[in-house]
Amino acid sequence: MLLDEYCKNTNQNRKYVIRKIRQGKYIKGKTKQTRKRKSYYDNYVKTALVRCWRIFDRPCGQRLKPLLENETDKLRELKELKCSDTTAIKLKRISNRTIDRKLKHQKEIEHLKSKYSQKKNPLLYQQIPIKIFTEQDRTVLGNIQIDLVEHCGQSAGGQFICTLSNTDISSGWWEGSAIMGKGQERTFKGLSQAGKRFPFPFKEVHSDNGTEFINWHLYHYCKRNNIAFTRSRPYKKNDNCLVEQKNGTHVKRFVGYLRYDTQKELDVINSLYRNKLHFYKNFFQPVIKLKQKIRIKGRVHRKYCKAKTPYQNIMESDEVSDKTKQELKRVYDSLNPAQLKRDIDAKLDKLYKVYQKKNKSLKAGINKKLKPSSVTFLNVSNKNVSVT
Repeated sequence: MLLDEYCKNTNQNRKYVIRKIRQGKYIKGKTKQTRKRKSYYDNYVKTALVRCWRIFDRPCGQRLKPLLENETDKLRELKELKCSDTTAIKLKRISNRTIDRKLKHQKEIEHLKSKYSQKKNPLLYQQIPIKIFTEQDRTVLGNIQIDLVEHCGQSAGGQFICTLSNTDISSGWWEGSAIMGKGQERTFKGLSQAGKRFPFPFKEVHSDNGTEFINWHLYHYCKRNNIAFTRSRPYKKNDNCLVEQKNGTHVKRFVGYLRYDTQKELDVINSLYRNKLHFYKNFFQPVIKLKQKIRIKGRVHRKYCKAKTPYQNIMESDEVSDKTKQELKRVYDSLNPAQLKRDIDAKLDKLYKVYQKKNKSLKAGINKKLKPSSVTFLNVSNKNVSVT
């Protein structure tokens, strides 16, 4: 009757309830007792095994077993391994699989320690502070984010052209410089040339953790000119998000994803950046700045400013001198956006023609190398075979 009443109230199957009661899962305090087999290789053996494993640079079980057979007595004589005779005998007998099984937990512990331990960076990395995007001042002109865009195509081998992309996080002003390779001196030279085209001086330079930026050339340059130098967190592109956005809209959208690795292509890309795209993007392409973010009931609501070009943002700023504003106004009045767009398309067509010409010359050179000096043709008929 108790069983019927329980099944009626819980809507559970009668056989299911009987089986659970017989197993003791509904009875408080009753636990299933299992007989545990005594371990032959106890904790004394495990401690000595870990000690030997660390001494021999953490090898696998197959490599550690012959070392235990030959070196256990020597380590005890040198007082590097302290264990009893029984433990030493067990160390010599232990199998490969048992070694890996006994060291499994220790390997997990050391993996976690290495994962969450403080990374050992060179001294220069420690001198350059890390700054996330929310800590960067977006109200002052001169805080620059920089990044390097590769034009390697489908292969990163050899030397190819890279674009040094620079953007001001307050006004949205962008400058680009094409350099050959990712060398420190060339990157520094490209940044210096781009800095001369900005209508205001640098106050802070923020880059990623690439060695093309984290080097003594750029570090001493910033220190000598009283420019703050900061870097992003490793593998966190959001700390450099504004220039990462410009990499797609200002570089890849125009130059594309082909491989450029010749001096002619370098000259065409630099001419595009300095004479055409620089004016088109900064004077006639509005940007929308984020004004504030408000969290309301678990949702983030973003408010944006009115869309303005970088030129308009600079003209409204009090940090730029009147002389610079007059020069910018003179440049703005002399520009024709439709003609700039046609000139940009012409530059891109020229770049693609140079790229095609390079590929044709490469193919011709490869075919010339593969072409044999003499060719033999066999004319086979039913009865006769002639050689020409």
